[in-house]
Amino acid sequence: QTHTYLHAPLRGRMMCSRLRPPLPRLLLLRAMGTAAPRLGASPQPDLLSPALAFEDPSAFRVKSWGELLRALGVFHLCSFPLLVNNCGKLMSVARTLLGRRGFSLLLQPTVYAQFVAGETETEISRSVEKMKLLGLRPMLAVPIEEDLGESTGEKRYDDNLEAMLECVRMSHSNTWSKDPMMQLKVTALLSPELCVRLRPIIFPGLDESEVAHLLCGLQRLNRIGEASVNKVRVLVDAEYTYMNPALSLVTMAMMKKFNKDSAWIWNTYQCYLKESRSLLLDALSLSKSEGFCLGVKLVRGAYMDKERKLAEKEGRLDPVHQSWEDTNDSYNGSLDVMLNAISQKHERYRIIVATHNEESVRRAAKRMDELGIDKDGGSVCFGQLLGMCDHVSLTLAKEGYAIYKSVPYGSLDDTLPYLVRRAQENRTVLQGIRKERDLLRQELWRRLRPRGGS
Repeated sequence: QTHTYLHAPLRGRMMCSRLRPPLPRLLLLRAMGTAAPRLGASPQPDLLSPALAFEDPSAFRVKSWGELLRALGVFHLCSFPLLVNNCGKLMSVARTLLGRRGFSLLLQPTVYAQFVAGETETEISRSVEKMKLLGLRPMLAVPIEEDLGESTGEKRYDDNLEAMLECVRMSHSNTWSKDPMMQLKVTALLSPELCVRLRPIIFPGLDESEVAHLLCGLQRLNRIGEASVNKVRVLVDAEYTYMNPALSLVTMAMMKKFNKDSAWIWNTYQCYLKESRSLLLDALSLSKSEGFCLGVKLVRGAYMDKERKLAEKEGRLDPVHQSWEDTNDSYNGSLDVMLNAISQKHERYRIIVATHNEESVRRAAKRMDELGIDKDGGSVCFGQLLGMCDHVSLTLAKEGYAIYKSVPYGSLDDTLPYLVRRAQENRTVLQGIRKERDLLRQELWRRLRPRGGS
């Protein structure tokens, strides 16, 4: 009976058959439309730019003194594992000792200013306009998500919906980007508990309250799809493995409805998971058979420690690759799959290469050149977090690639839990920003040197 619950808000009949094993949880939708004609791309002879070695500190010449010093200070603090691993507790203590006002005076000009665009639309616009002048594009992110045990009821989800719709409006109405994007966390609109219940192919019986919540959640997602189609590309984030099957389910349903002519709804694939490549291949197969366009956000993933601990606690096989090299192979293999697909039908597939890994960025740029994929043709773009990896982002923009920065926004109270989670999930990245810190220092010494000095 479950497919009838999805039918009303998404207007698409779903069936639980014809799926091969790696994707048993995705419901197959009845095919609509036909694929676009095959368009080939001729390779370009251009060599990869030496700038993509990302060794030039001049990328930071566009930063003000304040931005340069702030970045150096924040990155220096982020290099200490003790601070990053316990940042939530330390901030709680600081808030108690300093009071609300003192705490705000400490964080607002430092960590908040480094990683958040602002609270009001005026503040956000000021930050984004500065990015635009540097060739960077914003991908707005409402910092709202939930995990198990954090659900607060339908009223909160309805409020979150309004925040998401406002994000769609801001992304579309401002001239910040010619191809606007935003991020979406499904758990801001649908409870994590219900997402866990939607894991098997034959759903367990849902009680009346769960059915009602499912319908409300799907209606909220449908409203976002209707508001964003032909305006803003919505990138649905992956979360924990115990929720991802449900997230992929609703995302694929949205793709089926809204991605008829272009990829407006995208799904995220976490390459540190052993099953990620097979899931991507199944999504490609599904998009071909069902006639919808596929948008892919390709990431390595950020929940490794929690996933491993949970698997060990539950006596399951570790879902995460055993080594960094295996994760790299998974990422690069998935990247090649998508770039090859784009080179054959660039109007049907899109990818954002969301990584701070310089080698992956170079690999993507090299393959784009070999396959004749336009740097700024719309099918391939790159993505990094606001306030991080600017030496890569600014260089890519200067070289003519489409580059987006993930831009969270909101008040300090609203964004702080989001920042703490991102810091803990990305602590390996934060602790490994030595190169960016060194380039920032080189730019600082250049400015401090007397004119005419060597």
